[in-house]
Amino acid sequence: MADWYGLIFLGLLIAGALIGLKLLSRPRSSTAEEFEKRASENTTAMGAGMNALQELMNPEAAKAKEVITQMKEGRYMKKKKEGKAGGTDGEDGEEEETEEI
Repeated sequence: MADWYGLIFLGLLIAGALIGLKLLSRPRSSTAEEFEKRASENTTAMGAGMNALQELMNPEAAKAKEVITQMKEGRYMKKKKEGKAGGTDGEDGEEEETEEI
């Protein structure tokens, strides 16, 4: 009897997989405008590769792009706030300098 349960389970599993793949393989119907919108929003693998190559060839431009992003987010030239364990004096976030004798 346990063999029948196993066979029924495998049959349902295979049938579910086939139905799922059939549903996933159906082409989506969309207008030309929707296609153009999706194509312009997504970064392609070729575009990502060209951006990486550009960063390798021109590291100054990559740094400038990072600075622009930081400025938009409002965190450019701001120091991280650290707690008492960080060694800051608390007023302006600069570390105190101490000399060892």
